Amino acid sequence: MDKNKLKNLINKIFLKHKLSKKHALICAEALVNAELVGAPSHGLSRLKMYCDRINKKVINPKPKIKFKKISQSITHVDANNSIGFVAADIGIKKAIESAKKTGIGLVGVKNSGHYGLSGYYAEQAVKKNLIAFVFTNAPPAIAPHGAIKSLFGTNPICFGTPTNSKIPFILDTSVSMINRGKIRVASVTGEKIPYGVALDRFGLPTTDAKKALEGVQLPIAGFRGSGLAWMVDILSGVFTGGNHGGKVKDPFDDFTGPQNIGHLFIVMKANIFVNNFNKRIKENIKRIKKLPKMRGINEILYPGQSKFNRLKKNLKKEIKISKSINEDLKFLANTNNIK
Repeated sequence: MDKNKLKNLINKIFLKHKLSKKHALICAEALVNAELVGAPSHGLSRLKMYCDRINKKVINPKPKIKFKKISQSITHVDANNSIGFVAADIGIKKAIESAKKTGIGLVGVKNSGHYGLSGYYAEQAVKKNLIAFVFTNAPPAIAPHGAIKSLFGTNPICFGTPTNSKIPFILDTSVSMINRGKIRVASVTGEKIPYGVALDRFGLPTTDAKKALEGVQLPIAGFRGSGLAWMVDILSGVFTGGNHGGKVKDPFDDFTGPQNIGHLFIVMKANIFVNNFNKRIKENIKRIKKLPKMRGINEILYPGQSKFNRLKKNLKKEIKISKSINEDLKFLANTNNIK
């Protein structure tokens, strides 16, 4: 489907769910971007879920968002159970605004929901020649090291920096061996997931996506990954006033109340310590790319390069829509009288 037609359709769907014109467009752009950068697990596969949560009144389509200015650099945002895209858009823009004025912007968000790709927000700061850290917690998926029950989310860690080129450095990675969205997509399509990324409910390794969703996901690097997941839960949940310690609700299965996810945005001027940051980062990347390469490797890529290349390629063609997603779109269009 043509990306503009798709964005227009998603926009109409959110408008029918009582989001404002501004908020509907924010959501539509974020979902289409996820498809374009090759992350369908955070794109259209979640659209019906967001609509279901609005219909069940656990996402507020018309939030009264509150701001508490703590200092020139620090702001606390109460998103009033808004859809995560809107809360995160406000959070990163407020952090960027503060960083431009004072050199650093720190924004904590509470009472939010799932916001899609962390890198999408970090990139907004990088385009302004700023460095960004973005953290958010998520529903239970990973068992803490030594435990047999999931409690931590896949809790992504995101870092972005200018590179003195058109391709930003964006490290956006969950602390699990595989992100939960990919497992959900595989559970619908019937595809197998890689061995060694999840356990079933009996604690046995599984390649069955449905059994993995019933069990636990494994963290990267063993106890180190568990520690990183814990760190993100503290920064995103404990620190901001959001839910934490396994209390974030699953957006697909738990409609008993809002998620109250927390986000943390830290944005800094790249030249806050040195005036020649752009020159230094270019030199840093050049040195690493000049290293001897393994057999079969044409280029040593930095985080964000592959995504940029996918985006560039996908902008020239239509977005592929799977059968199940197409059914979701038809259902949402028909039930909301969208032609």
